[in-house]
Amino acid sequence: MRTAREAGPLAGVRVIELGGIGPGPFCGMLLADLGAEVIRIDRPAEAGRPNSMPVLHRNRLSITVDLKSREGIEVIRTLAGTSDVAFEGFRPGVAERLGLGPDDLIARNPRLVYGRMTGWGQDGPLAQDPGHDINYIALSGALHSIGTPETPVVPLNLIGDFGGGGMLLALGILSAVISARTTGRGQVVDAAMTDGSATLLAMMYGFIASDMWTDERASNFLDGGAPYYGVYRCSDGRHLSVGPVEPQFYANLLRVLGIADDPDFAGQNDRAKWPVMKQKLTDLFATRTRDEWAKEFEGQEACVAPVLSLLEAPQHPHNLARGTYRTGAHGGVEPAPSPRFSGTPTPEPSPAPPVGAHTDQVLTEAGLTADHLAALRANGIVK
Repeated sequence: MRTAREAGPLAGVRVIELGGIGPGPFCGMLLADLGAEVIRIDRPAEAGRPNSMPVLHRNRLSITVDLKSREGIEVIRTLAGTSDVAFEGFRPGVAERLGLGPDDLIARNPRLVYGRMTGWGQDGPLAQDPGHDINYIALSGALHSIGTPETPVVPLNLIGDFGGGGMLLALGILSAVISARTTGRGQVVDAAMTDGSATLLAMMYGFIASDMWTDERASNFLDGGAPYYGVYRCSDGRHLSVGPVEPQFYANLLRVLGIADDPDFAGQNDRAKWPVMKQKLTDLFATRTRDEWAKEFEGQEACVAPVLSLLEAPQHPHNLARGTYRTGAHGGVEPAPSPRFSGTPTPEPSPAPPVGAHTDQVLTEAGLTADHLAALRANGIVK
């Protein structure tokens, strides 16, 4: 199936994605970008609609199946029989009530890896509670750690949904696929955004254990507390990122700014001087525009870079040279697949299809006869 997509390191891996939002589709995108054949299942009522997530749903095969019907459940079980992975993002217990839980699908295919994506996890006091990224990272300590001294700042939904959610689920799934190919046994991968966002804090907890970090926001050397690691506003209202942590790069920063002899900056990690240093840097960076400063720091090895907007980033010379962004079939800009592979380069992403565009193709190749497919369609089980 999909011979044009037989490229990338995951070529030959078949994945069933039970339709969801946020971290699940992100996981599906990552796997599909790397060459896996990802079959997304949506509801028949959505069949024929243009895809509402043109980036997150790229590289998919799309089918529609009624998961509340006995016949529809059997269709998914049939697909599971020839797949390597199935994953879902329902609340705990929902898949079991549908007849699509891990026991149901692994019984059909003992080598199947079954991925589960939730906010709180499959068990624990909050397992059945609703929530969103912001709630999950609040409970892990991540949200508390980001922002100003006065208040936490919402870091988009990057930490819970994507970094601690979909990306961690993809890692877990691939780890379990390797295990299944060695042992012949599938297993369940329980990925929770609270757990994942806590994992992302591993270095900070290590610093706390070594008395190198305080639990006060914006008071440490990587959270905006240090004057040499932060964001500064320029005269045009745009910003620079400044991060010369190492002494040699810090010295370069002072040299370019012309303050190498200022005694206030003599002790890089003199916390008593940090407020004075920060105010002086604030005043100094406010004297010129962002791009003027960026040009001044080019090639100076001072760890200074302009803060680019979502629209500016794809046009930066470095990103252009690397091909970090691409123009998608939807006509807009999207991130290119990553990481990069020397021996099995990832294929050109295919556009997100209309919902249900591949129903007949996928189910025919799964072994359903034309009469069976016609009966399912007549009864509204598929569209």
